[in-house]
This record gives sequence, structure tokens and C-alpha cells, in this order.
Amino acid sequence: MTRWILPLLIALLLAGCQVIEPRYPAGERERIEVIEKGVESPEVDEREASPPPTTRRVPRQVAFPAEEYAALDKTGSGVITGQLTLSGRPIPDRPVSVAPVTTYSAEAAEQALAGRAVEPADPRARDYTHTGRTDGNGRFRINGLPAGEFYVSSSGRDPASGETRVIIHQISLGSGQQRNVDLSR
Repeated sequence: MTRWILPLLIALLLAGCQVIEPRYPAGERERIEVIEKGVESPEVDEREASPPPTTRRVPRQVAFPAEEYAALDKTGSGVITGQLTLSGRPIPDRPVSVAPVTTYSAEAAEQALAGRAVEPADPRARDYTHTGRTDGNGRFRINGLPAGEFYVSSSGRDPASGETRVIIHQISLGSGQQRNVDLSR
């Protein structure tokens, strides 16, 4: 049961976000940035009482920026498809999150990659986050996305090492555009 808690927390954390202006090198219109870090799952002695999940969370330093979110679209006609693979093997039945790139979401992403969970996202931020799950072959499809900059994220247990891996790609999505994003390590 504890194996799915960290990935679920990461998906929930990335559900809240705020806009960071993308800075591309001269001449580039978009960039895919792969951010990945292996996170070892802590060994838990089942005889010990585990503290509530809220005691393990890092307080948010960035307040929810209502004005910035008000400027973002919640839905659109964009589509992100892809596959989650670890060590060359598809990872089935895992949550995938697509959240707008904001200072609010950047904080959550940074903490997730460091193996820490932040406090739950403001419910207003979740209205801008789209989620899905991988199928039996690790494939996913998320529809109804507006144009913008997004973090596409998921996590899973690496079949080769047994470690939980968090994978986050940052992408640009145009209006009505379909992008394929392979979440792999």
C-alpha cells in the first residue's frame, strides 16, 4: 500500500501551479526539458506507527497567485500522448499529471525531484491541472489542454533497481496541437 503513496502525492503536488516565462536560446521556439531524479523509498518497519502524511510535508513557500491563474485557460483542444517506461519497460496503471508551469508548480516540482512532498495544492490550482493514467502498456493520452507551458509528470518503481523514479518533462503546447511525450529513464 505504501508503494503508491509517494507517486500519488507527487501527482497531487503538481496539481497546483503558477506561470514562469520560458527562456529559450535564440532562435528556438520550444524546448523539452527532462528533469529526473531517482528517489529511494524509505524502508518502513510495519511494527512502528507511521506518522500522518501531513507531518512529512514541506511547507509551501510560494503563495497561490490567484491573478496569474485567472489569466490562464483551463481547457482547450490540445492533446498530450506518450508512454511511461523505466529501464526500457512500460509502467502500467500509473497517474500522469499535466500542470501549467508557474512558480507555484515549479516549487512543487523542485521538491518532488528532491524526494520531498509539499503541502497540498490550493484547490483553485487543481482546476488547471489535467490528469490521466497509463494503460497496460504504459501509454497515456490527456485531452482538452489549453495552449501553454506545462510540466508532464509521473513516477513509478524502476523494475531494474526497485527505486521509485520521478520524471518531469517541461513542454510547450500550441492551440490544438498534439504532442508526444515519452516519460522514460
